[in-house]
Amino acid sequence: MTKRMLTVIAAVALAVGTLGSGGIGASAATQAGQAEAGTAAPKPPKGARAVVRISPNPTTRRGQEVTITGNCGGGRKLTAVIAQIGPRSVLRNIRILKDDPRGFVAKANLDSKIGNGVGPIMVDCGGEAGVTLLVTHV
Repeated sequence: MTKRMLTVIAAVALAVGTLGSGGIGASAATQAGQAEAGTAAPKPPKGARAVVRISPNPTTRRGQEVTITGNCGGGRKLTAVIAQIGPRSVLRNIRILKDDPRGFVAKANLDSKIGNGVGPIMVDCGGEAGVTLLVTHV
């Protein structure tokens, strides 16, 4: 993963976290209203157009298997799923089952020592990256 992709992922993660905490919720509501009024919301920046979802979310037990799906938003193919906060990985046994850029699928298990909280799940699609937040209630 390149330094530029890591910077883009960090910016997207920060934006997602800010939206989730209500920091720029009014701005998001305004954009949603504009989109409904006929003006389209701007696209994410180049390098951050991959879409990623995780299910189940929130998760409820340690070791639980989760499914990571999405699309690469113009990237080549799913090359990595990253779920690390500092030195600790949130997910273990990450397996990419389908790397198709139009619809990828991966499976993983929650770490057995994870606690309650929120952590980023990022994907690298060879030129495009994406991030979502995983909520744990264990």
